[in-house]
Amino acid sequence: MSYDQENIKPYSQEGEKGAQVEQMFDNIAHSYDLLNHLLSFGIDHHWRRAALRSLKPYAPKHMLDMATGTGDFALLAKKMLQPETLLGADLSEGMLQVARKKAEGVEGITFEKHDCMELELADNTFDAATVAYGVRNFPDLERGLSELRRVLKPGGRLVIIELTSPKSFPMKQLFWLYSHVFMPLIGKLVSRDSSAYTYLPATMEAFPQGEVMQEILRKVGYTDVKFKRFTFGLSTLYTAAK
Repeated sequence: MSYDQENIKPYSQEGEKGAQVEQMFDNIAHSYDLLNHLLSFGIDHHWRRAALRSLKPYAPKHMLDMATGTGDFALLAKKMLQPETLLGADLSEGMLQVARKKAEGVEGITFEKHDCMELELADNTFDAATVAYGVRNFPDLERGLSELRRVLKPGGRLVIIELTSPKSFPMKQLFWLYSHVFMPLIGKLVSRDSSAYTYLPATMEAFPQGEVMQEILRKVGYTDVKFKRFTFGLSTLYTAAK
């Protein structure tokens, strides 16, 4: 089954989405961290910590952070959960270069280039897999989620934290102004990529949310699927087990 955000591409409707997403993140890697925190007004720190706290009862020893970007979430996971090993994986080499610099001197964490559609990783490898603000960029949502399930050990945990669109007045209307006016303007000025910060809010609006995403996770084989909304629905945490 196809989902709306899979058909939204950063630069052109021609060509493969994954290649365009890789190019986009290579283009904005230099300013990604600044914009990430600026555009979320710093609230994303709270959301990230809440996502990782959900894994604390399971004490994962071996973790995968997919769509790791510049490594902020992976490094926070290493600090908060102290797994023996943590692999940060991403399609963008530009983002990974930033992540590797940040992680210099931190033991047990590595960053590698991987395509979420076809992970070059063995079955039943990780105790936990996380995706922070990257799952809506998957070219094929069900395939990407299935790949993450494949590399999880039986009983392993999946944690996804994703930006979502509020549904209730007045946050719905305020968010529309923010995502269609403020975000593209600031994003273009800072990143110098005129398409990236139009693409990103478009995928947020199109991405399946709440109960719909919960059912997708169940469809591809996950169990114990739950979700929790934060900050008037601006961000949603999904947790599940293999």
